[in-house]
Amino acid sequence: MKIAIPVDKKDIKTEECVSFGRAPYFMIYDTEANEAVFLDNSAAAMTGGAGIKAAQAIVDSGAESVLARRCGENAAEVLKAADIKIFKTRSSSAKENIDAFIAGELSQLDEIHAGFHGHHGGN
Repeated sequence: MKIAIPVDKKDIKTEECVSFGRAPYFMIYDTEANEAVFLDNSAAAMTGGAGIKAAQAIVDSGAESVLARRCGENAAEVLKAADIKIFKTRSSSAKENIDAFIAGELSQLDEIHAGFHGHHGGN
């Protein structure tokens, strides 16, 4: 299974990025191969629609689940349409969140916010 998580750096020991749509990178972690690859998030610098474009990149990556602290409604709709579930993170460490997900310790993110459309506050 591939898991996507927004991160600040291209390093497995990096911190989770609190912003989904404006995260600089996404870590795509393959639980079967125990390998991580990193995607540049070209949506991070967009003035609007960052969450939608970022979510589409996650869909295109083949990820089946997303781990995030929060997610805007537009991004959540794209992920939902692709049958990708969003789980709420509980640690600042990307790897600790992945380990918690694999252990079945993360719950689904059910608090989807309206987003920060065009306000650069992150989403």
